[in-house]
Amino acid sequence: MSRRSPAAAAAVPTAWQNRPAMLETIGAMPGGVKLFLAYGLILLAILGLAMRWVVDQAIDAPVSLIGVAWMALLAYTIFTLTLVLQRKQVARGLAIGLTSLLVFPFSAVAWFGLTGIRSQVPATAFLLALAGLLLLGLTRPAVRAFFNEP
Repeated sequence: MSRRSPAAAAAVPTAWQNRPAMLETIGAMPGGVKLFLAYGLILLAILGLAMRWVVDQAIDAPVSLIGVAWMALLAYTIFTLTLVLQRKQVARGLAIGLTSLLVFPFSAVAWFGLTGIRSQVPATAFLLALAGLLLLGLTRPAVRAFFNEP
């Protein structure tokens, strides 16, 4: 078993010393990736705040369709955000997939807007603009170049 010299051991940074490197990575992200990161973190916050409802469902039945779907969405979101922060190539495809999930709330808000509730028009426009900006931002060549880790 080889031992490292004290100088080599001192050269290995500890976890807290890597913080500037992560901040540099976030600073170097293209705008589309930063927007996706914000979207992903907001999605995680919404999933966390609504977890109480899923837990209440689990009291009635240990396995429910909504519980399984919720946990899958939670795992998918965390996994995608982790890969984005690591600059993995597969993260771009997963990010586009997570962005496509905006179709469902957009459809619901648009449906209620078409049935006579006029207050849903700003929400529909916001979700449509967010989905468009995310998809446009994630398909730019700069984003493809940013995700350079295999």
